[in-house]
Amino acid sequence: MNNMTDTVKQLLLLNILFFVGSYFVPQATDLLALHYFESAKFQLWQPLSHMFMHGNLMHIFFNMFALVSFGSALEHFWGPKKFLFFYFSCGIGAALIHSGVNYYYFHDALNTLMANGFQKAEIFKILNEGKFMTSWQAVLSPTTFDAMIGALTPTVGASGAIYGLLVAFAFMFPNAELALLFIPVPIKAKYFVPAIVLLDLFSGVTGYSIFGGGIAHFAHVGGAAVGFLMMWYWKKNQFNQNRWDR
Repeated sequence: MNNMTDTVKQLLLLNILFFVGSYFVPQATDLLALHYFESAKFQLWQPLSHMFMHGNLMHIFFNMFALVSFGSALEHFWGPKKFLFFYFSCGIGAALIHSGVNYYYFHDALNTLMANGFQKAEIFKILNEGKFMTSWQAVLSPTTFDAMIGALTPTVGASGAIYGLLVAFAFMFPNAELALLFIPVPIKAKYFVPAIVLLDLFSGVTGYSIFGGGIAHFAHVGGAAVGFLMMWYWKKNQFNQNRWDR
């Protein structure tokens, strides 16, 4: 904690304030969480604001622990401007990729319903009321139905940005040894981070998660992908005098 950089400290405090505030103003969660972009509840600020909202104490604890652990090291080398640019790019990029995957799953189910005689306007009307028709389950497979409802579930958390930080840390400190709480054996970052991302990708594709349900796996993968592309570009152009800098 003594080595925490200023920008990381400010992000930490903001996340804590939003988390505590959501208990006093419960309506804020629904307003600031990321909703599916075709939903009546979607607002343009949500790809940014959802990064400061968290579902429970364990959710914010692990995200903020990672922010302090990896973010401070990165800000120390990059400076505050470059760090913030990277952090928010990964978080917003994760939201866009997550929304794109949800679009695919939602419209897969929507097309099946329409092919079976259901009207698009009526489907959206019912869904925007927070309801669904039990008759849909007779048409959709359980997996497709769950994916459709899951696509409409609001998303919260800084995890997408955190995964971007993990990738950046692995780029800059590949031989640093990391360990999960339930895997006490240290593993080098260049192996640890790809393994975590691949595990999320597996969970997102198969629907099976060792960490439980309610996790936006493709947001994690999206944040990691954006972080990888940015780090790859910066590393490729590190001797370019016109590169983005602090």
